Amino acid sequence: MKTVVLYGAKMNYDQLLDFSCLSEEVTVYDDADETKLQERVKDCDILITKENPVTREMINAFPERLKLIVEAGTGYNNIDTAAAREKGITVCNVPAYSSEGVREMTVMFLLMLSSSMHSQVTMLERGDKSNFSRCLSVPHNEVYEKTLGVIGEGRIGKLVIDTALHLGMKVLVYTRTPKEDTENVKHVSLEELLKESDYVSLHCPLTPATKYLINKDTLALMKPTAFLINTSRGPLIDEKALIEVLKERRIAGAALDVQEEEPLAEDSPLFELDNVILTPHIGWKGVDTRRRMVSILKEDIEAYRKGAAINVVN
Repeated sequence: MKTVVLYGAKMNYDQLLDFSCLSEEVTVYDDADETKLQERVKDCDILITKENPVTREMINAFPERLKLIVEAGTGYNNIDTAAAREKGITVCNVPAYSSEGVREMTVMFLLMLSSSMHSQVTMLERGDKSNFSRCLSVPHNEVYEKTLGVIGEGRIGKLVIDTALHLGMKVLVYTRTPKEDTENVKHVSLEELLKESDYVSLHCPLTPATKYLINKDTLALMKPTAFLINTSRGPLIDEKALIEVLKERRIAGAALDVQEEEPLAEDSPLFELDNVILTPHIGWKGVDTRRRMVSILKEDIEAYRKGAAINVVN
């Protein structure tokens, strides 16, 4: 069987991954050039994608032998899954490869926002050593007994909740299917979560219903001392509304590993705001995480070839 991997450079930017394990013949392309797609897949049985668009038009032109598309990630909104189903193509994803990495990213953001770490590093970068010779001049707080609001209770949301509880935090959860409350975990409405939380962390998929879930109106519900964390999908937040709120200090700050448009435009005001921590969608980019991704890609392909497909999303 022949497997074609698109966007190889995005996944294997450090050349530490080995895609050859996926099938008998594997061809890796560094880009996802749409103008070359049909030529690349003409003798292909399995297609690996990474966040690149796979539209109905593309799918309809795929060769009949192409029967499996695997998205090398959790989200698969880049693929027209209905068109694939109609053409008899199975679509799978890699649902849990980055759970630990994103949990760690979220907790790192949480601790950086609560402590003075970000401010201290920034001060030293500009040559300001005053904190070493006088009383600390920047806020430095604990997360113990503070309230974390978690929006979405999937794999990553549950891991974040578990860690927050070990840190002695109280947790509010907003999810489509509320579960039973425990002593320190309470399921509430979105409005209550935003009003009561000291930190709000997003862990839900991007769908038509969740796009701009955090917007001008919902941001207005947050405390002026509260922080927003997004390690999920950028368009969950109306970025223009968030920038306005951050500029006017109507919330304390934000930590964003994902942005509405990626890569983030170089002239984005987010780069200039001192109450924002930005990273370029690195929650999934650690080598351990990416090697786990390749391992699960292999499991998806092997299960499909045995007639017992796993992680099917269409």
